[in-house]
Amino acid sequence: MNRTVDVLVVGAGPAGLAAAARLAAAGAGRVEVLERDQAAGGVPRHCARPGFGADGRGRPLDGPGYARRAVRAALRAGATVRTGVSATGWAGPLTLDVTAPTGLERVRARAVVLATGARERPRGARLVPGSRPAGVLTTGELQRLVHRFGARPGRIGRRAVVVGGDPVARSAVRTLRTAGVEVVAVVSEHPVRKAVFGPVPVLSGAVVTELLGRGRLTGVVVRAGAGRATPYTLRCDTVVFTGDWIPEHELARTGGLPLAPGTRGPAVDGDFRTAVPGVFAAGNLLRGVEPAVAAAAEGRAAAAAVAELLEGRPWPEDRVPVGVAAGPADPLRWVTPGLLGPAGAPLLVRPARRLVRPVLTLSQDGAPVGRVRLGGVLLPRRSVRLPPGWADGVDPAGGPVVVGADG
Repeated sequence: MNRTVDVLVVGAGPAGLAAAARLAAAGAGRVEVLERDQAAGGVPRHCARPGFGADGRGRPLDGPGYARRAVRAALRAGATVRTGVSATGWAGPLTLDVTAPTGLERVRARAVVLATGARERPRGARLVPGSRPAGVLTTGELQRLVHRFGARPGRIGRRAVVVGGDPVARSAVRTLRTAGVEVVAVVSEHPVRKAVFGPVPVLSGAVVTELLGRGRLTGVVVRAGAGRATPYTLRCDTVVFTGDWIPEHELARTGGLPLAPGTRGPAVDGDFRTAVPGVFAAGNLLRGVEPAVAAAAEGRAAAAAVAELLEGRPWPEDRVPVGVAAGPADPLRWVTPGLLGPAGAPLLVRPARRLVRPVLTLSQDGAPVGRVRLGGVLLPRRSVRLPPGWADGVDPAGGPVVVGADG
């Protein structure tokens, strides 16, 4: 079956729903959202904790509440949200092949917004050796087991180790304790604030190097301290790998969208336009994970650019690529957006290690074009936004811009 819509949004997480709600409310025509899961709302559906803003009465929202509100907003605005529907490939620049419960479809749009989000890197991709025993989870798998299926200690385990030190690790600890599972330790390669984990032991500067057990996990091998020369074993029957988010970029990649080297998400400019005319990308598809409210804000900003395209705004031809130095010792992990349009763009920077009051350097064609001093401490788990004017010295007709850091 062939169909035509005005805007096709792929992904019903915070960014996709926010974009759809804004476009439908602005009268952009038929706005349709595709979601491969059986329920819309994205990752927040599994995060049964506060921290997602407040409702109309000022009461704190948890993840499921936030997701329900986002879905309602899109539907009330007039968008169509279809769940259990997967976009499987491209049949043209703005045409997608879709698999739905009713069969195969081919959907053509005037504009496509990719908002497929991010996922946690699985154990196998983290290169942790072992015999793949049962009891190895990511945070998302843990949350689905506990909050959606009501799993209890007999199903999950009785003693767990959490790997990671970011807010997602704290969420995993809370979820395990809710399920009655003892958390033996939190293992983090980077420094963390131990107080936020309460009575749970925190091993900073440590890495898990091996998983023990065959039918079921029996322990993990940890190396800690300078040089990590002395391994030891933590006995547990469950390990939860948290964080280490990677963009769900398969659809973008098969559509020929160039990926930014650092983030592995589609390269976009400040208006969330990709290298393919008519295709936009927003939210955590761009670089792994940022908070839901940040992803939703990007969805709304992308919607404004989509509306301009539908009104006849031309697609820019020449945009300057922006990236970071690629060496293993370089202090920055990535920057986004990866394309600098005519009007410049806010730049989000993620450090690869702890930096104290760094000076960010910008170079183009091998020559320095700017410096930006940042105050405070930059941490590997948090992004920082460069102040306005950071691109004033960039030549729009020049070569790629490389962002580095001193300090």
